[in-house]
This record gives sequence, C-alpha cells and structure tokens, in this order.
Amino acid sequence: MQHKMILLAGAAFALTSAPLLAQDMPAPAQATDTAAATTTAAPTAVDITVGKKVVDAQGGAVGTVAQVQGDVAVVDTGTTKAGVAKGSFAAKGADLVLGMTKAQLDEAAKGQQATAQADTAAAITPGAAVADAQGGAVGKIEAVEGDFVTVATASNVKAKLPKTAFAKGPNGLVIGMTATQLEEAAKGSTPAPSM
Repeated sequence: MQHKMILLAGAAFALTSAPLLAQDMPAPAQATDTAAATTTAAPTAVDITVGKKVVDAQGGAVGTVAQVQGDVAVVDTGTTKAGVAKGSFAAKGADLVLGMTKAQLDEAAKGQQATAQADTAAAITPGAAVADAQGGAVGKIEAVEGDFVTVATASNVKAKLPKTAFAKGPNGLVIGMTATQLEEAAKGSTPAPSM
C-alpha cells in the first residue's frame, strides 16, 4: 500500500494555542476596602465581544478581542493571539481591562505555546490515538519518521502528515480533519516520494 503525504498548512489551526487561564495572569486590581466591598452589589458581567479594545491597568493598549469561545476570549495583540479566561477582564468605560501589559501577554503566550508544542511532540508516538477537533476518532499513529507522522484510519487508509498538523487536546492528539476528510485527502493526493 502506498502512503499518501498530505501537507496541512495550519491544520492544527488554533488548537496549538491553549487559553491562558486566570491563574497564569495577575488579576485586575480589586477593591481593598472590605466594608465597601460587602455593601456594594455583586459585580455585573463584563461585556466581552469581538472588536472590543483591551487595555492594561494603566490604560496602555494591549489589543482587541478577536474571538470569543465559551469562557475564553482570544486577544489579538498585533504580535500574537492569546486565549484569556473571560474572568480575567474588568470593564472601564467602553474598554476591557486586563491585568497584563501587551508585552506580558505576548511573553505568556510564547511560553505557553512552547510548552504546548513540547507536550504535543512528546505525545506523538506509534500507537497513539488521533481525534478530530470535536473529539471524533480519526485513527492511530502508525509511524513517526523525522518531521512526518503516518496515521492509519479505521479503514486502514494511511496518510503522512507533518508533525505541525497535531495538537494536544484534552483527551490526546488532535488534528484539524475528521477521519472522512483525512481519507478523502489521502485518496486525492499524490504518493509521497520514495526515499
């Protein structure tokens, strides 16, 4: 059986950027007057929508909200996109306030991305299960050769993917294609050159 090589430019899409959680960042400034805090009403939900401007505690520009997914808002700093827990934001006028500067958020995102890449690389081993972004089974890793990974589907269709197509999800390795999409791509691609 011939193996097919499929190059998935950006197939891992946003999967490699796990959200930065509130414990990874300093929280916005809180009231220190406990008497005032106990007599005020419960805080209202902060309106986090795409396009909202994000600033730091001093009013310096951090970026804008590029996407909102569940409890995570993706902030585009112009340098990077970082997932931030919604609970990390406070409101100040029309802006969202984050307890980090742009430089701090960029640095945290880089560190988190490096950790995620190392975790993914360690998980790419023969026999490891591969799922799609929704958690559906895609197949298992059959072989790892240099920068490429051969995935065999349940139908025994084999596809060679670059390591960069994989991300570590909550339940194992994930790619940006379903089993059906991977099989269709494998059938439509040209055979990988023999070496």
